[in-house]
Amino acid sequence: MQTAAVVFENPGILAVRRLTLNASDASDVVVESSFSGISSGTEKMLYEGTMPAFPGMRYPLVPGYETVGTVVEAGEASGRSVGDQVFVPGANCYADAAGLFGASAARLVVPGSRTVQTRFEHPEEAALLALAATAHHAVCRSNGPASLVVGHGVLGRLIARIIMAAGHPAPIVWETNAARRAGTHGYAVSAPENGRDLRHDVIIDASGDAAVVDTAIAHLNRGGELVLAGFYGSRVDFGFPAAFIKEATIAISAEFTPADLDAVLALLDAGRLSLGGLITHHSAPSDAASAYRTAFNDPDCLKMIIDWRKAA
Repeated sequence: MQTAAVVFENPGILAVRRLTLNASDASDVVVESSFSGISSGTEKMLYEGTMPAFPGMRYPLVPGYETVGTVVEAGEASGRSVGDQVFVPGANCYADAAGLFGASAARLVVPGSRTVQTRFEHPEEAALLALAATAHHAVCRSNGPASLVVGHGVLGRLIARIIMAAGHPAPIVWETNAARRAGTHGYAVSAPENGRDLRHDVIIDASGDAAVVDTAIAHLNRGGELVLAGFYGSRVDFGFPAAFIKEATIAISAEFTPADLDAVLALLDAGRLSLGGLITHHSAPSDAASAYRTAFNDPDCLKMIIDWRKAA
């Protein structure tokens, strides 16, 4: 069996081509993809060749960890049924390319236990579950509720929404790009310079910009905590004297867990969390090269979705 897939042939070289899928077994499902999100963080580093080395990382590779689709074949031990709508947070199912993270393809072979069954009225929003779970993990990583979030991309917006969904006061969000400060969100979004006199017990950085660290530490209260929720491709360092004076804690929020996914789904089911308004752009697979450039470089693009239903 073959599938169309987005392939990073080498850094800077993207193609959509057919790949041979590994054979499925009794624990696997075959998923016909509907939508895949493009990550403007980790996928950008994979595309540019700046991603730190991971085990099994090699080119050519298939990126993607934000796919939702329908089960079209279900192994008897997969725990899934044909027709199930599922979220797939990655796959490694190609005979002739690495799967890192491997879900940006028209068809996927993946263990049923790795999928998450969903029932979204707007299925494309299920592609946001990885980011929502990452946001939930960051919110829970801190020792108390954050009152400042740095960065108003999709991750920052989800962190702010989850803070409020958990019953905490609305945080302030810093954003340097004026276009991303526009609109009504249920919380205040401002330029960093407008909050220079405020201090916080907990700050979450969702910008992925290592240069933010010193500024964030300067805005902590004594004994405050900075949670790094982005992915930083370069070294992260900071001026020690300011952190020493604050007796600051710097925490790292890594990958989400199944418990984070379950918690996000529970918030969605209870109507306390919305994933609406975060998907701004769509593309057919045939226009993937242009779509990735837009996702990586256009500040007006929050989340780009590849619509596999339009695959040739």
